[in-house]
Amino acid sequence: MPSFDEVLKEAGEFGRFQKRVFFLLSQTGITFSSLFASVVFLGRAPGNFWCRIPGAAELSERCGWTLEEERNFTVLPLLLGNESVTGQCERLDVTWDASGSCSSPLGRYGNGSAGSPPLAPCHQHWVYEQPRASIVSEYDLVCGNAWMLDLSQAILNLGFLAGAFILGYAADRYGRILIYLLSCLGVGICGIIVAFSPNFTVFLIFRFLQGMFGKGTWMTCYVIVTEIVGSDQRMVGIVIQIFFTLGIIILPGIAYLIPTWQGIQLAISLPNFLFLLYYWVVPESPRWLLTRKKGEKALKIMRSIAKHNGKFLSPHYSEITITNEEVSNPSFLDLVRTPQMRRNTLILMYAWFTSALIYQGLVMRLGIIGGNLYLDFFISGAVELPSAFLIIVTMDRIGRRLPFAMGNIVASVACLITAFLPEDIPWLKTTVATLGRLSITVAFEVVYLVNSELYPTTLRNFGVSLCSSLCDLGGIIAPFLLFRLAAIWLELPLVIFSILAAVCGLLVLLLPETKGISLPETVEDVEQLPSHFGKCGKKQKHRDTNSYI
Repeated sequence: MPSFDEVLKEAGEFGRFQKRVFFLLSQTGITFSSLFASVVFLGRAPGNFWCRIPGAAELSERCGWTLEEERNFTVLPLLLGNESVTGQCERLDVTWDASGSCSSPLGRYGNGSAGSPPLAPCHQHWVYEQPRASIVSEYDLVCGNAWMLDLSQAILNLGFLAGAFILGYAADRYGRILIYLLSCLGVGICGIIVAFSPNFTVFLIFRFLQGMFGKGTWMTCYVIVTEIVGSDQRMVGIVIQIFFTLGIIILPGIAYLIPTWQGIQLAISLPNFLFLLYYWVVPESPRWLLTRKKGEKALKIMRSIAKHNGKFLSPHYSEITITNEEVSNPSFLDLVRTPQMRRNTLILMYAWFTSALIYQGLVMRLGIIGGNLYLDFFISGAVELPSAFLIIVTMDRIGRRLPFAMGNIVASVACLITAFLPEDIPWLKTTVATLGRLSITVAFEVVYLVNSELYPTTLRNFGVSLCSSLCDLGGIIAPFLLFRLAAIWLELPLVIFSILAAVCGLLVLLLPETKGISLPETVEDVEQLPSHFGKCGKKQKHRDTNSYI
């Protein structure tokens, strides 16, 4: 009986069929990255706003005031008497003379004397010049409620975390394409509900669910792509992340053209319904089918792949062998039961956590420089494009491990240098920090590929999902770590980032080199992967010529 990799070579490792599936599934990266970074525009600053004095709306309606006239009566007296306040989080503690003249509405001060006007904190009744521009103005996430905007992003990351566990497990048990399609449906439905949420609680609940399903679409499409191509073509796992970057680049254009947050939310959610059409053009992963003892279906799909690629499988093939390993429901213990699997899992979990923490930390740090939000966000996304090309150029030549380590080491050095550069040369600090972001992006993209190559088929989706869940944990911690440490010393977060990246750069050198090696099918295959530089070439040749026969 031929092995799966032998049949795949005969059917075509990256022919017309795989290119079509790759292009279609890559579109998921655009929608997922838009969801990932959408808070920047959903929660953008609402422009000018002020606190409305209780009873002001009724008097304004009776007197026929415009908003500007009402502001002149309610905010300007506060500004004239208190230069240190803005009128946004405080209001005059006064009583309206509702029956008095519209030209002199202030009857008397509530608690004060004839001195400076008395103040009261504002807890509600804010007035916005752009009331529908963002969730900040929609749900009053200002002043004492400003922390709720950070909560909304944390909830999204919690959704990603839940999706990594729940949908990663489901994809290994019930199939890649089924979970992918259900996740696309879930993202679309939850996205619509988020856009029309009647209150902030409903918004948070369905933003969590949208994050969970969004993670399901991204992780599952990535695994499908890497499982249907040959070992020499798995660089598509890096190329697919270019579409993630394209989503980052496209998002500010969408936000610029659509003035309301509901419109932006719908624009990034509705395309997921189009992915349901993939039911008719993207088949189940034949590797997964074989692990579930569905060899006939797998062989049928392989014959279809061969036909689309202009090739033919031998008519004598009646069965494909992929593994003699007993199939069971995956668990975390499966990932740490053997020495090599345990080492791989712990290092990959740390690498995911570090990459996400540093990546998001550097993004947020560059985002506080001010300027044009749309242009700055576009440029920050464009900076990521060279990383994919650097990986494509280097990884097929020198392997996975060295670029993985160098991405972390260069990011570490860049963060450390940036922390100690003088403040009077901001352009140099920004340039070096940008180099750090480019380098950590390289590490971030490599970990996707390496993670999928270091787990057997029966555990691949679960292993990738579990390890990448540390990415979501890093995303939750990043803003708190950045701003808490910056309050002690502005550059302290960069020093922490430098230490974390340096440790990661050293640890990943302990991972096996997977360049040119067929995807492992069993835990035993993983245990036999080469672990040292000196053995890499010899071991690789052996496995390529004796693949799972």
